[in-house]
Amino acid sequence: MLFQGLATALITPFRKDGSVDFDAYERLLNYQLENGVDALLVLGTTGEPPTLSDDEKEEIIRFAVKVIGGRVPVLVGAGSNSTYNMVQACRRGAKYGADALLVVTPYYNKCTQDGLIEHYRAACEATDLPVIAYNVPGRTGVNIKPETAARMAEKLPKLVGLKEACGNMSQILETARLIQGSALTLYSGDDGLCLPIMAAGGKGLISVASNPAPRITGELVRACLAGDYEKGRRLQFMLQPLFDALFCEVNPIPAKKACALLGICEDEVRLPLTRMTEGNAQKLEGIMRDLQLLR
Repeated sequence: MLFQGLATALITPFRKDGSVDFDAYERLLNYQLENGVDALLVLGTTGEPPTLSDDEKEEIIRFAVKVIGGRVPVLVGAGSNSTYNMVQACRRGAKYGADALLVVTPYYNKCTQDGLIEHYRAACEATDLPVIAYNVPGRTGVNIKPETAARMAEKLPKLVGLKEACGNMSQILETARLIQGSALTLYSGDDGLCLPIMAAGGKGLISVASNPAPRITGELVRACLAGDYEKGRRLQFMLQPLFDALFCEVNPIPAKKACALLGICEDEVRLPLTRMTEGNAQKLEGIMRDLQLLR
């Protein structure tokens, strides 16, 4: 198993002039490591990779790998709706020190379920690194069906994980049933469904909320891993307002605001994203104070 526990899908901090803020990135990485995360995801959707140049992506991977220094696995997002471009992104991640690759389903130019299998076959063949598939049909318009996940588990041994964020617990339960006993590890890709997905056999959470709240989000994940679902339920209910607030506008807009409130980075995103509206920002700040993330 690549990892079990909590992985943070990292934001990419920007300066006011729009450039990548590597000082803030180092603060964010150290904040995560000091608060006990089990893995870190660089250049996932939360990191705004569609707005980054290839040179910036290369520099970010190099920097993150250097700062993390082998303390936890580094996952690198390598998704694209072009299989060719995805393969190039996988090779870039491998070249600059990734431990594994996270590949979202193709988007916009939708493919069939057979096309998904061939897309992930190309990802697995691109490098020697293990691959995690990412299913988030609300963003991509493409859904990895349970039967397809089972076929991939059988046909693609280097596909070691499935980050599941379809939002449909009935589908997730069927996927969990079909892949049980295989080498394909199920991870929650939805903070708000961490508890039920882990109760269904998930081995961790790839989280947005742990950008500002790694310690308490990690407590939730560890409780579920230990089978202490009473504690897990209490923590899930406690954190649910934060989870909801972090998705009241398009991710990573609220996560950026939360990290700015903590003094980690500037509240800067790249267009077409815009800063969080004032009313929602005030609600987020109040929730963070209730959780004692802010004093």
